[in-house]
Amino acid sequence: MWVLLKMHSKKQAPVKYYVGIDVGSASVRAALVDEFGTVVAHADQPIQIWEPQPDHYEQSSADIWAACCSVTKKVVCGIDASWIRGVGFDATCSLVVVDKQFQPLAVNREGQNYRNVVMWMDHRAVSQVERINATQHRVLSYVGGVMSVEMQPPKLLWIKENLKELCWEKAGYFFDLPDFLSWKATGVTARSLCTVVCKWTYTSDGGWDDSFWQMIGLEDLVKDKYEKIGNHVLSPGEPVGKGLTPEAAKDLGLPEGIAVAASLIDAHAGGLGVIGADVKGHNLPCENQPITSRVAMICGTSSCHMGVSETPIFVPGVWGPYFSAMVPGLWLNEGGQSATGKLIDHVVRGHVAFPELQSKAAASAHSIYTYLNSHLDLIKKSLPVGFLTVDLHVWPDFHGNRSPLTDLTLKGMVVGLTLSRGLDELALIYLATIQAIALGTRHILETMEAAGHHINTLFLCGGLSKNPLFVQMHADITGKPVVLSKEVESVLVGAAILGACASGDFASIQEAMAKMGKIGRVVQPNHEHKRFYDKKYEVFLKLVEHQREYRSIMNSS
Repeated sequence: MWVLLKMHSKKQAPVKYYVGIDVGSASVRAALVDEFGTVVAHADQPIQIWEPQPDHYEQSSADIWAACCSVTKKVVCGIDASWIRGVGFDATCSLVVVDKQFQPLAVNREGQNYRNVVMWMDHRAVSQVERINATQHRVLSYVGGVMSVEMQPPKLLWIKENLKELCWEKAGYFFDLPDFLSWKATGVTARSLCTVVCKWTYTSDGGWDDSFWQMIGLEDLVKDKYEKIGNHVLSPGEPVGKGLTPEAAKDLGLPEGIAVAASLIDAHAGGLGVIGADVKGHNLPCENQPITSRVAMICGTSSCHMGVSETPIFVPGVWGPYFSAMVPGLWLNEGGQSATGKLIDHVVRGHVAFPELQSKAAASAHSIYTYLNSHLDLIKKSLPVGFLTVDLHVWPDFHGNRSPLTDLTLKGMVVGLTLSRGLDELALIYLATIQAIALGTRHILETMEAAGHHINTLFLCGGLSKNPLFVQMHADITGKPVVLSKEVESVLVGAAILGACASGDFASIQEAMAKMGKIGRVVQPNHEHKRFYDKKYEVFLKLVEHQREYRSIMNSS
């Protein structure tokens, strides 16, 4: 799909443009963004995912790069190439494996070399991560105390233990996907501080910790001075090498030599696209306050909660503190919910009244969620809509808890079901699920605040930020105003900000963020509903307490 949104007339002074390229789980997107942060054109293209067995998810780096080239050519079509100043990439934190000649290497037992990417959501390395966590090594204190199966060390250990001859011994380089893309564009194997700090245990002051890799059985990586996983590290937005190589320029349809930035992980690019925006004149508590008073929430299939601080803050169950991993010079903490958009979809589509919802939504030419929101307005009568769930409560960890409890074994819970099976009941369970996700956000924010963060404003972006009910519930339940970005595609704006920074057109990432990150609507909390949501939150915390009690009863001898 390709969309041209607005073009500047030829008579005006030339505008500076930047290309942002975002590799998500299922598609690659590109945008042409001007120096004021306006998305002028964007395009997307699906990419392939293989699931050879449960919990194994693989992709192809060649397929991903081909999609990057195709969408980029579309967005720059018809633009005077001399106006394009820089390129920034962001991507999921998937693991790319290539041999010493940079050719793809199989990450599977079938020996299919083109499938050389272990996806971020791949959970094959469960036993490896358990052993890594059992070491209680000091580097784990930077990931909330417990490493996730989605990080790279357990995946590397799995490859060594399961594909020793097929892959491990032949491997020349292991890249995080955002770094693979900047290598492909420039021919330089430098890594981004964002990827190696957030997913590989690098620290900006101490670098790699030899004792960690030796302790977990990956001492081979230490031998060659970390050549395979990166020994040249750049801050996000720093220029990489001499810019686009002739070959990459031809592939992407861009001029040779234009600046290429050190990359970001996709959620971090979303944070960059919203968190630094200028909020003057909106009467927000974060106006004239440092950026540390803000949290960026990137909410799509899953959600990330990004908060920054001037000094390192260790938050139990929240990843980080990571120095310069999103905003240079500041420490990042990253909370998360493993299933949010995916959970809402699961609850709504699995309900017996879903076919009725589908046909009614189609007849009224609305999306199913717009229809559900208006149906809730119909049934609420004189009550505030949120009060409809007075006796319906959800615990949202259908896919385990990432933050703040870091417990993959937790399950979802619903209390308050009846025999009714109509559209009203579907609308209510949909509302209760959205409220549960917002209560989970409150749980994360309160944990961050207890550890030393001072947060007064939420900045939302991503697909779920388009749902007004989701946004209002986050404002009401956290008691904090919610700021929406002007451009829905904040992740692409974040990637373009990197390119703008690498081009030298802005003095710093902070300056580029303030100029190019624009805010749209501001949603204030209904403070008169506070008592109701305080009670809902009390029930919410009781649910998980009870779940753990039930487990201990069932596990007792």
